[in-house]
Amino acid sequence: MCELLGMECNVPTDIVFSFAGLAARGGRRGPHADGWGLALYEGKAARLFLEPAAAADSPLARFVREHPIKTLLAVAHVRKRTRGPVSLVNTHPFVRELWGRQFVFAHNGTVKNVRRLKLGRFQPIGTTDSEYAFCALLGAVASEFRGYPRAPSALAEAIAAHGARIGTGGTFNFLLGDGAQLVARCSTRLHHIVRQAPFAHATLADEDLSVDFAAVTTPRDRVAVVATQPLTRDEAWIAAEPGTTWVFRRGRLAATFAG
Repeated sequence: MCELLGMECNVPTDIVFSFAGLAARGGRRGPHADGWGLALYEGKAARLFLEPAAAADSPLARFVREHPIKTLLAVAHVRKRTRGPVSLVNTHPFVRELWGRQFVFAHNGTVKNVRRLKLGRFQPIGTTDSEYAFCALLGAVASEFRGYPRAPSALAEAIAAHGARIGTGGTFNFLLGDGAQLVARCSTRLHHIVRQAPFAHATLADEDLSVDFAAVTTPRDRVAVVATQPLTRDEAWIAAEPGTTWVFRRGRLAATFAG
């Protein structure tokens, strides 16, 4: 299956360290060599990098690592193909516009009988079950609200409920960002960590790369990182219970939904 990476912060932060760990699993330290993608939010819009190739060997992925872009919210993915050929249109994360902002989605797993799901105004471009499920999820959420809710928590709860419904048809681990919050659903496997003061050293599990977060942060910084598997070997990551949906805002775990 694929691997997911998300970051949500209270101050603009670059994702270079975590992305280096994920990219290593994209063809060198892991079998996820069928494409990679990275979405970096700037307000309501997301800057998107996509490539239907192995991240570990990609000059574009190396360029992203060597030219840090700070953001409050990021979603990344490395793909191991299960459904749909290796191609740009089948590369995660997927993006759709709703209520004047971009929603970004990345999925790990397989949703069986996905084409039985009702679609609204959102249509898939590629042939993956992932993109089809995203369109169905976003269409269901769009039918509940006339615009972006004043309380983002209401939207997150709706995403969690529809995600649980769609997830009954298979494995539906996903990350969904809307520029204001990151929603992370665990169907089988997902982990997170919140980095905050007092900061310490961290070393990637799959690369000989360490960082002293105390040297590159301020005491008020707070960064939540979500990944399929822990990216570092010397930090205490928290594993999600299957069926759990986490919601992150301003670098904190803001809500947890079960079901």
